[in-house]
Amino acid sequence: MKLFHLSDLHIGLKLYNRDMADDQRYILDEIRELAVQRKPDVILIAGDIYDRAIPSAEAVELFDSFLTGLTRSLPECTVMAISGNHDSPARINLFRDILSEEKIFMIGIPPMKEDEHIFRTTLFDEHGPVNFFLLPFVRPSMVRPIVGTDENGNSCSYDESLRRLLAREEIDESERNVIVSHQFYLPKGTDANAVERMESEIVTVGNIDQVGADILSPFDYAALGHIHKPMRVGNEAFRYCGTPIPCSFGEADQQKAVLEVELGEKGTVSVKALPLSPRRKMRVISGTPEEVFENGTDDYVRIDLTGTAGEGETDLQDMLRTVFPNLLEIRRVVPFSADYAAGARAVSDERTDPYSLCKAFLPEETDEEEYALLREIVNHVKGV
Repeated sequence: MKLFHLSDLHIGLKLYNRDMADDQRYILDEIRELAVQRKPDVILIAGDIYDRAIPSAEAVELFDSFLTGLTRSLPECTVMAISGNHDSPARINLFRDILSEEKIFMIGIPPMKEDEHIFRTTLFDEHGPVNFFLLPFVRPSMVRPIVGTDENGNSCSYDESLRRLLAREEIDESERNVIVSHQFYLPKGTDANAVERMESEIVTVGNIDQVGADILSPFDYAALGHIHKPMRVGNEAFRYCGTPIPCSFGEADQQKAVLEVELGEKGTVSVKALPLSPRRKMRVISGTPEEVFENGTDDYVRIDLTGTAGEGETDLQDMLRTVFPNLLEIRRVVPFSADYAAGARAVSDERTDPYSLCKAFLPEETDEEEYALLREIVNHVKGV
């Protein structure tokens, strides 16, 4: 059985107030053409279909066009999609039963009642059944009624909530099983702070949303979403495919791809990255004005200017926008002396962290329980 693994489409994204609809339409058309060429049996979309919980009419129309094109070009293909943390679970869940009759499974809401379970559907090939478990993004508060609380009566952690949720399922490990999930999974023992995160991702204070990837062990393949760069999670078959187009300049040098997964008989899984070519690349160009002007392009660009700003700085910006018609950001790189650079970076880092900024206003006698409450409030405001 052949699968296509996509995630984090973020349809409706605006990058530095630049509407990316044309770029997203271009890459979705490229994905559809790849699907027509490669003929997958199943297309998996692992969350963050939209960039906002209430997407614009244009964003909904673009996703509708993508799905319509897939189903008309590949009438035998099954599409399975889940909601991510950027999506509205209720909106993704809309018309769920009707769509499933057309082999489109849109699962927005995880199990939240005692009699509910992770949505499962089974397909068959020459090697027998393949069980697909579709698990939308889970916050501990969402599943608290069925997974219970910790020893203090509080909601369980993300990790414990997911463990209890999966423990309720009957997974026949003699058969092939695939999970589609949108969470922050890490190999057990990995320091979350050591994992490079893209600036376009929502990162929780203290990385409270991390989940041990060992809970994925019953599955032959894990189609994961949430991390914006391609990444393996302790197993060749537990994969983040990343975004189809860059969502920040931190992703400028990444080769974006669709993951093509071949499921053979039980225990046989192969994964191949099918490269994607965006309408425009995203580039960071550094140097003096003279050096920068030599690299004119219509790609999306951030320019890091070195040297000292002069009186003609305004005119320089106008000239740069002429040479770089899709210039998104200009940064002036100001060198620090060795005596002050470390301190300046530390102050900058702290000021960009809302938790650290709020923490600085608390009195010295603040205890750990109060700090934990502050972390919870900051994460809630960030929508995590």
